[in-house]
Amino acid sequence: MTEHVPTQQLSDPTVLVTLTGSDQKGVTTRLFDSLAPFDVEVIDIEQLVLRGRLSLGTLLTVPGDLEGFETVVRSVGDVFGLEVTFEYGIGDTRARRVGRTQVTVLGAPLRPSAFSAITGRVAEAGGNIDRILRLARYPVTAIRLEISGAEPEVLRIALAAEAAQQGVDVAVQPAGLQRHAQRLVVMDVDSTLVQGEVIEMIAAHAGFEREVAEVTAAAMRGDVDFGQSLTARVALLKGVDASALDLIYEAIVYTPGARTMIRTLKRLGYRFALVSGGFTQVIARIAAELEIDYFAANELEIADGKLTGRIVGPIVDRAGKAEALRRFAAEAKISVQNTVAIGDGANDLDMLAAAGLGIAFNAKPIVRDQAHTSVNVPYLDAIVYLLGITREEVEAADAAD
Repeated sequence: MTEHVPTQQLSDPTVLVTLTGSDQKGVTTRLFDSLAPFDVEVIDIEQLVLRGRLSLGTLLTVPGDLEGFETVVRSVGDVFGLEVTFEYGIGDTRARRVGRTQVTVLGAPLRPSAFSAITGRVAEAGGNIDRILRLARYPVTAIRLEISGAEPEVLRIALAAEAAQQGVDVAVQPAGLQRHAQRLVVMDVDSTLVQGEVIEMIAAHAGFEREVAEVTAAAMRGDVDFGQSLTARVALLKGVDASALDLIYEAIVYTPGARTMIRTLKRLGYRFALVSGGFTQVIARIAAELEIDYFAANELEIADGKLTGRIVGPIVDRAGKAEALRRFAAEAKISVQNTVAIGDGANDLDMLAAAGLGIAFNAKPIVRDQAHTSVNVPYLDAIVYLLGITREEVEAADAAD
């Protein structure tokens, strides 16, 4: 089979033809039909329709018959009532670069001032915005920017500070081939996948809810060692009837968007794991209900139908969560670079750092400051936008089922 090699060179003259106006059927076909008689090559095409307004741009090599070329293109514009412009130059002056970066901005709401501040920081970091795409309009607005000319880490640092000041969320990810690979999503459970803390719900049965809640808050902030705090809190549960664990499970409330996120990503072949400082007696049932592939948690000791106030086996602490992430990635035969970790507390920090993408979800300040990115809207399915999936794609897949 003969390989066809483009004859156009980067130094050759080019023309950018742009048509703008009310969107109508057949514009693109009519334009390229009109160009067929000319000896030109198509170098680039971009088309955008926003609220019924069309912007169609195509970059071409310059034909020999300029007058005839412009006449037929203008005739297409006249047929559809579109404005036509021609811009002549050399080569593809806006060539796509390898190693571009994707920046996703989430806002609820997203204000013009915030978007201006973010794009201003991109420019200050040496970045050029090549393309902008809306991923979702509700319950949050999610906008993706494709950027060239700036290193991802430089952008991440610059945009994290600006995002915090503007009250929006920003995720920065390299736009390479690996972003299309199968991924493993590893989630914390308490105050991430589910609302509230399971241990506090159990403590309510023992009459120690306030005391346990205070220690939990300190541990999540990183003020006290998680392992020591867990041992102290579990000790307060001594004597609680084991049947309380059934009641706790039945009272679980999932974070809004949790089922949608899991359902959507599982359609794409993603694997899921729960890594929790909570308890297997509850986590195992959650994993079964949501068809989670792996889980790791602490096991409460039970004797004669009651909690003894002790943990069986090693504690799944901050280091243990990171180790579980690596173990599950190995079992799934997925590179650690293709893992996504989601958590909210200080005991999640090692796990978030170990993952290819660590997301602080409605997290404590110490976690937001150290994670790759943060999401501060109360919808767990906002995570899918960071992975390049649009709201329309999610709804279409649900409708098809």
